[in-house]
Amino acid sequence: QVQLVESGGDLVQPGGSLTLSCAASGSIRIIYDMGWYRQPPGKQREFVAVITGSGSTIYADSVKGRFTISRDNAKNTVYLQMNSLNPEDTADYLCNAVVKVSRFESPNNYWGQGTQVTVSS
Repeated sequence: QVQLVESGGDLVQPGGSLTLSCAASGSIRIIYDMGWYRQPPGKQREFVAVITGSGSTIYADSVKGRFTISRDNAKNTVYLQMNSLNPEDTADYLCNAVVKVSRFESPNNYWGQGTQVTVSS
């Protein structure tokens, strides 16, 4: 019903920047929260940032001041601008969205497949 497709992952040097995108498509009536999570190699998935439908944002302490989440509601797309990247930011980055597909159904949680970010010299 709803597909989330991430893009923008790459190999980047420490101190570098990268912007991730995630586009939602399908039977979308309303998109509420959109967010990013990441899963470092051999570790559990962790929260990175979220942006509500009205534009309020929350960040994990580990990325606060370095990462910026934004969204384009007309394009059903969420972005993650990542600056001052360090090797600890290496992870598979996954997009998440809470989407209502029908006026008769409750919103559901959807996930993308992930995009790999590697920070290394």
